[in-house]
Amino acid sequence: MPYDDPEELVGLANDSEYGLAAAIWSRDIGTANRLARQVKAGTVWINMMQGLDAAAAWGGMKSSGVGREMGWEAIEAYTEVKSIWTSLA
Repeated sequence: MPYDDPEELVGLANDSEYGLAAAIWSRDIGTANRLARQVKAGTVWINMMQGLDAAAAWGGMKSSGVGREMGWEAIEAYTEVKSIWTSLA
C-alpha cells in the first residue's frame, strides 16, 4: 500500500491481531530498517519476500503462532538447563 507518512504504516501493521510476517518496500533502507524494528511481526522482509534460512528463527507474534521453528530458538524449546555439582573431596 502506498503511504505518505511511514509512522502511519507502523500503526496499520501493528493494529492487526496477527504478526507472522511483514514486507517493507522502500528506496530508503535506513527508514525501512527503522520501520522493521517497530513492526510487531516475527519476520520482516525489506525489498524482498519469503526469504528463509534454516539457521534463522521462524515464527510469529500476537495471534500468529506460539513459538519459533528453525534456528537456535527452536532447539531451546526442547531443552532444559540443569546443573550438577559433585564434591570430589
